[in-house]
Amino acid sequence: MWSYGAGMSLNRNGDLAGWMAELGLTAGELADLVNREIERFTGRLGETSERTVFRWLSGDVGWPQARQRVALEGVSGLPVADLGFKPRGKSMPTRWSSEEDPEVRRRDFVGAAAGAAAASLSVGSSAVAVPPQRVGTSDVIRLRDAVERLVELDAVQGGNGLERAAVQGAAEALRLQQGAASQRVRTRLFSLAANFTCRAGWALIDAGRLEGAGRHLERALMLAGMARDADMEMQVWNLRSMLARQRQDYAEAEAAARAAQATGVVRRSGVHASLGYARLAVSQAHGGDARGALRSIGRAEELLGKADLGEPVSAWIEFYGPAELHALTAVVQGVTGRPAQAEAEAYRSLAVLPSVYRRNRANTTARLALAQLHQGEVEQAYATSSEVFQAMAGVPLPGRTRQLLGDFQRELIARAPAVADEWMEQYRTEWSRA
Repeated sequence: MWSYGAGMSLNRNGDLAGWMAELGLTAGELADLVNREIERFTGRLGETSERTVFRWLSGDVGWPQARQRVALEGVSGLPVADLGFKPRGKSMPTRWSSEEDPEVRRRDFVGAAAGAAAASLSVGSSAVAVPPQRVGTSDVIRLRDAVERLVELDAVQGGNGLERAAVQGAAEALRLQQGAASQRVRTRLFSLAANFTCRAGWALIDAGRLEGAGRHLERALMLAGMARDADMEMQVWNLRSMLARQRQDYAEAEAAARAAQATGVVRRSGVHASLGYARLAVSQAHGGDARGALRSIGRAEELLGKADLGEPVSAWIEFYGPAELHALTAVVQGVTGRPAQAEAEAYRSLAVLPSVYRRNRANTTARLALAQLHQGEVEQAYATSSEVFQAMAGVPLPGRTRQLLGDFQRELIARAPAVADEWMEQYRTEWSRA
């Protein structure tokens, strides 16, 4: 983070260095925080430089200027003595001794008076100013864990009911931006806000509530850009492609899939690159480009075969692997009029799909039933469709799953009306579950 030359002072400030290391702050980032804190209480941006911070760290400056000391306490929430500062050859002065900057003293007095007035209007308030919250790696880890829990819940129950929690998570990540944090932590918070907002958009897409999903994804793309996070940008474009396909805007679905392929993470990760081609294939299939779709899905298979599946990836894309590729291949084969191949791919997907992905199992099973029905295997399709309800037992059917079963029911009515009536009667309770 920083380095010292051989001539470093023997009075190196280890307390300040340790605090900065704990928060992941660089010298330049601390200088920026100090300057902004000075601006907060004086109205003018401070002039602390990176070199100044280096001199604090080396011990060349053991007692910063008055404004800088006040700002350091505001940024850190600690007395300057706890940050290793002490005037040379003098006893430690009180905070507002006669040597303090007059403008700082005046503004502090005004602030204290305002605080006392506020305390008189609110039970439990304090006249003592509360320093900005220190935000660090522990906050990032806490929010990351919360995102991962949402992903786990989605795998088990689908997106139903998860939008609100995701929106709250994004709000918390943005609220923490108001605290004292390193630039690296701030960037990670923007990335987490983008991730939460993607989860909110996805929750609506999976629930079949498409009207609000686009707004979430637009905001998520903005936040991902602020974080300069190509992984999050790809997540947004992947979801935009899925949303457009559900709206039957196949041109936009293909354009969004190509935008996902253009993100920087695709060049670094075979898993991301494979998903990009698979999503493009689904869009092309629905758009009527059968040859392009088969070519793209073949490329997705090739890339996944070369990818290091043991390499850590973000929680949002952990679902993508051989099972999901087989499932998406089943979609492409089915949409392009190859039900036998679609059935085979669906079976391959279910054979290797981890048990935790209940919603994905339900959707792939519904597509399997459709592929069987398209081949005239009415009895087999009827039996297969029952496994959809078994997969989601205990939770409401997600909107996308209900849509697939609706497609199955309409196809069954067209092929065997009496069987369709029996099917609807048998599964009336599950189908009507809110």
